[in-house]
Amino acid sequence: MRTLIAGNWKMNGTRAMLGELDRIAAIAAATEQVDVAIAPPFTLIGEAAAHAGAVMIGGQDCHSADKGAHTGEISAPMLVEMGAGFVICGHSERRAEFDETDAVVLAKAQAAQNAGLIAIICIGEDEAERDEGRALMVVASELDGSVPATATAANLVVSYEPAWAIGTGRTPTADEIGEMHGIIRAKLLQLLGEEGRGVRILYGGSVNAGNASTILACPDVNGALIGGASLTAEQFVPIIEAAANVSQ
Repeated sequence: MRTLIAGNWKMNGTRAMLGELDRIAAIAAATEQVDVAIAPPFTLIGEAAAHAGAVMIGGQDCHSADKGAHTGEISAPMLVEMGAGFVICGHSERRAEFDETDAVVLAKAQAAQNAGLIAIICIGEDEAERDEGRALMVVASELDGSVPATATAANLVVSYEPAWAIGTGRTPTADEIGEMHGIIRAKLLQLLGEEGRGVRILYGGSVNAGNASTILACPDVNGALIGGASLTAEQFVPIIEAAANVSQ
C-alpha cells in the first residue's frame, strides 16, 4: 500500500502560493514511494492542476447535488472539470462550524465517488469525547454513518483527525494512534469486506517534520492529512521525505 501525504490549505492561498506548489511537485516527482496530494482553495484548483505534475489536486468540500439552486456551493462534477482528483468530506471544521452530520458527509462522499473522485472522509473525536472515554465509539459510529456502501479501496481514503489535536501542537501517543487506526481498519473490514483491507487510513492533527516519522511508523497509518504545515514547501517537503524513509 502506497503512503499518501495530503495537504489541506483550508482558506489560505493566492496565486503567489503556486510557487510553493511547484517546489512541492518537484520533490513529489522524485519520491516514487509516496503519493502526494494538495487541496487548495477552489479559486486555485484549475491553475494548481496545471502546476501539479506528480501532485494530485483536489477540493476541500463539495455539495451532495450535481447542480441546482445552491448558491455559493461547488459540486463534485465541477471539481472534476477543474482538474481535481479527490475531495475532502466531513473535515472536523466542516462538522463543527457548519453542523455537518454523518448523513451529510455520506451524501457528499457518494456524490464525489459517483463523479469519479476519491473521497477522503474525515472522522474523529473532540476533546470532551476523548476525556469521557468515548473516542472509539464516536469514530466507529462516524464510519458507520459516513462511508458509502459502494466504497472501494480505489475511491475511498479515511482520515482520522482527533479535533483536539488539529492546529494545537498536541498529538495522541503512538500507542493511541495505533489503537485507533486498528479499530478503523477492523470497522472498514466489517463495512466493506476484504475491500476494506486496501483503504488507506491517514492520520491528521498537528503532524510536522519532527513527529512525522513516529506517526507514520504506527500500525495501519498509511499516510497523513496535513493542515498548516502543507502551506510551504519548507515545512511540507520534510514530511514527504519522512514518509519515503518509513516506506523503505
